[in-house]
Amino acid sequence: MSRRRIVIMGAGGRDFHDFLVLHRDDASVEVVAFTAAQIPGIADRIFPASLAGSRYPHGIRVLPEEDLGDLIRSEAVDEVFLAYSDLSHEDVMHKASLVLAAGADFRLAGPRSTMLESRRPVVAVCAVRTGAGKSQTARHVGRLLLDAGLRVALVRHPMPYGDLEAMRVQRFATLADVDAAHPTVEEREEYEEPVRAGMVVYAGVDYRAVLERAEADADVIVWDGGNNDVPFFRPDLHVTVADPLRPGHELAYHPGEVNLRLADVVVVNKVDSARPEDVDAVAANVASVNPGAVVVRAASPVTLDPGPPLDGARVLVVEDGPTLTHGGMPFGAGTVAARGAGAADLVDPRPYAVGSLVDTFARYPGIGPVLPAMGYSAEQVDDLAATVRATPCDVVVSGTPIDLDRLLDVEQPVRRARYALAEVGSPTLAEVLAPRIESWRPEP
Repeated sequence: MSRRRIVIMGAGGRDFHDFLVLHRDDASVEVVAFTAAQIPGIADRIFPASLAGSRYPHGIRVLPEEDLGDLIRSEAVDEVFLAYSDLSHEDVMHKASLVLAAGADFRLAGPRSTMLESRRPVVAVCAVRTGAGKSQTARHVGRLLLDAGLRVALVRHPMPYGDLEAMRVQRFATLADVDAAHPTVEEREEYEEPVRAGMVVYAGVDYRAVLERAEADADVIVWDGGNNDVPFFRPDLHVTVADPLRPGHELAYHPGEVNLRLADVVVVNKVDSARPEDVDAVAANVASVNPGAVVVRAASPVTLDPGPPLDGARVLVVEDGPTLTHGGMPFGAGTVAARGAGAADLVDPRPYAVGSLVDTFARYPGIGPVLPAMGYSAEQVDDLAATVRATPCDVVVSGTPIDLDRLLDVEQPVRRARYALAEVGSPTLAEVLAPRIESWRPEP
């Protein structure tokens, strides 16, 4: 029987995981290529043979998604698997239509076939959209478990944008470990704060190997999802964060709706900044598809580090990049903090954009007068610093989770906006976790 020829559509994360779990050792299929989208600079490389296995001695090509139709026809592709996240349901079907018209079958791999089993308890924290507040919720859950005396490993959804062989398994126990990996801005945003809080952070490419290492370090594993993807590990408790600043998106994006339907707990975040009617609309949507879920309401208060006053100052706001790009938000925590501190007018950085940031603004015209902290490569970090230096402002407000002043060489003073989860009323995540924590304690 001839092998079915497969292409996996991805963004440098779930695509590799699904291949390793489902296809690497399946002799009935041949993976012709991966395609890449969303993340700049991750196409036109090779998934290495050392990870792909003996059936792929030359590795597997990673090609731009724009080439998909031609690739299906030229390589006689039988099936295309969609393996990335934060796509509207409409976008998913447009991609399916392209694949079907080119002559291939279109498939989605479900959670049951792609989740790995852990010998440790797993709390998965996922979201319905990028920028909902998932990572701050994961950190909050991790702190609750640490305070209960448990060892915690936080395993982050992959961000393998560099050397895939070197990134097979990554472990960060200190900030020096993070620095030594020469991470992108996006990686720093996810790794630094949990490490500061005392958690060991894991990431990588091969999540079977990641899980094995994390289990040796921890009593409980916290899965910190990326975008709105579903967990790679089967959770004992599945927490999904919803965002009432984007009401209705919880039922309109893939695979965010899957997370909503799978959730044991739904955190309706940002109730301090969303309209009450939008909070109620999200809660009603939760009840319509997952009436058994526990609903936790939470605020996301933002505070500013000390620094020059913003009242009357020319202020440039730098926001978390993915929240503005594929997350589709026009602003983030930095804007909220700047407005709250009296900044009346924000300097629009678009006329001063340098290099790759010019392309970013062109690709995402919905971004407001803020600067996305794009840093998927050293060149992008240089472009980010050059754009900040070129923008005529008195103060920079950074809404990213990292210490931007430590990373960029700029002349303007930087005030960092910090945000955390603050539950409103009852139930709380502590109350949800309490009965489980006792059963998760290791035997003396």
